Amino acid sequence: MTDQTNVKLRLNNSELWGGLIGLALGVFVVWSGLKLKLGTINDPGSGYVLFYTGLLMCLFAATIIIAAVTEGGPTFGARWKDARWTKPLLIIACLIAFALALDRLGFLLSTIPLMLLLLRLVDPVRWTLAIPIALLAPLGVWWVLKRLLLIQLPSGIFGIG
Repeated sequence: MTDQTNVKLRLNNSELWGGLIGLALGVFVVWSGLKLKLGTINDPGSGYVLFYTGLLMCLFAATIIIAAVTEGGPTFGARWKDARWTKPLLIIACLIAFALALDRLGFLLSTIPLMLLLLRLVDPVRWTLAIPIALLAPLGVWWVLKRLLLIQLPSGIFGIG
C-alpha cells in the first residue's frame, strides 16, 4: 500500500474543520427554519426556504467532511503560507469607505469612485477601460434598480441618484 491510499485523520486538516463549521452553521439554519414554521409546498411558512437552504448547507458540508477524511487535506499553516494581505486589506478599506460615504454622497457618487479604485488598484486595468466601466456600470445598475424595479436608493446631500 502506498501512502496515498492510507490517509490518516489529522486534527490540523483545515478542510475537516471548515466542513465541521459549515455543518454546525447548516444545523443552526435548519433549526431556525423549523422554529419559524415550515408550512407546506402550496402554502410555505416563513421558515420554508431557510429550512431547505440549511439542509443543502449540511449536505455540502458533509461532502467536504467526507472528502477531508478520505483524501486528507492541507494543514492550517499550508493555507496561510505565502499569503499576500495587501490587496484584501485594500478591498476592505475601500468597502468601509464606501459604506461610510453611501448615505452622505448617494449611490452614484459613492459607487463610481469605488469602482474606479477597485479597477485601478486591485487588478490594474488601463485608464481608458477603467473610466468607462466605473461610470457605465453604476449608471446601469442605478437605472435598473431605480427606474425599472422602482427601488429607492440613497441620493445623498446633492440629490444625485
